[in-house]
Amino acid sequence: MRLGIDARELVGKPTGVGRYLSGLLRKWASPPKPPHEIVLYAHRPIGVMAEGFDSLLHDKTRPSRVAPLGADVAERVVALTQSDPPAETTHWTAPMMAKEIGISASSVQRIWHAHGLQPHRFRRFKLSNDPNFVEKLRDVVGPYVDPPAHAIVLSFDEKSQIQALDRTQPGLPMKKGRAGTMTHDYKRHGTTTLFAAFNVLDGTVIGRNMQLHRHQEFIRFLNTIDAEVPAGKVVHLILDNYATHKHPKVRAWLDRHERFVFHFTPTSCSWLNAVEGYFAKLSKQRLKRGVFRFVVDLQEAINRYLAETNQAPKPFTWTADPDKIIAAVKRGHQVLDSIH
Repeated sequence: MRLGIDARELVGKPTGVGRYLSGLLRKWASPPKPPHEIVLYAHRPIGVMAEGFDSLLHDKTRPSRVAPLGADVAERVVALTQSDPPAETTHWTAPMMAKEIGISASSVQRIWHAHGLQPHRFRRFKLSNDPNFVEKLRDVVGPYVDPPAHAIVLSFDEKSQIQALDRTQPGLPMKKGRAGTMTHDYKRHGTTTLFAAFNVLDGTVIGRNMQLHRHQEFIRFLNTIDAEVPAGKVVHLILDNYATHKHPKVRAWLDRHERFVFHFTPTSCSWLNAVEGYFAKLSKQRLKRGVFRFVVDLQEAINRYLAETNQAPKPFTWTADPDKIIAAVKRGHQVLDSIH
């Protein structure tokens, strides 16, 4: 069967037909024939009749040398993955599953990927057991979403036991093909505690470094807030359930300063406190790779970071729906109750 197609489209193509034509042109020394005059005799007349002339531009697909795995194999892999592994291991690995089922590790990984299973990963969580969870949640989220008029909303917490760490050897700088280095061991030169109040309305932070974090230091910091916040403004302070925050002397101080209103987060819900995000940035951007030979160096670095972030503050915006949080916590308790 003769096909009248332009052979120039096939010459040089990385296909069987293209390589055949290229070799054919090299063999024809005299007289040279233009590529467009070459007539191709198809060796696949049935495929061409069914798929058209364009099928000659690509190699025909061939069946795999290995038969595909059946659905029953995938079901067994999924079922075993969701059960406890044998021996003294906490989770399944691909080689372990491959040995158990009798297939390759790559096949196990493809099945896991298709079913959204990642046995090597896990997420930490903690459900609040506070009986007044709903009321406290709305009491904390309310000032975030709709701040009261003529008031300031501060998210407060302590970042305690910040270590002044010095490395045993100097780190190597980053260069092409190599990340910066830092020794795994260190010298510890003491600790400090950062008291911080994050203004959710404008993003500024009031911070002080102190050696301890008792009720005495907390009252000192409250006096600092009272001095820096303009008179006549109500101060809504969001804080966790640390015992220091509920000390009798703190309550007495609160009775003497009527413009201060405390909003306690539910137990095990420090993630509701906006200042925790600021602490995370501080640790990642300034403390984690820092080298501090004295506690004073650490405190000065923290103070400089506070000053820099206060020059370009970013207001806090609450986006989560409280009703969805409440529903998720209820589902979590239901699952835990069903397991135990």
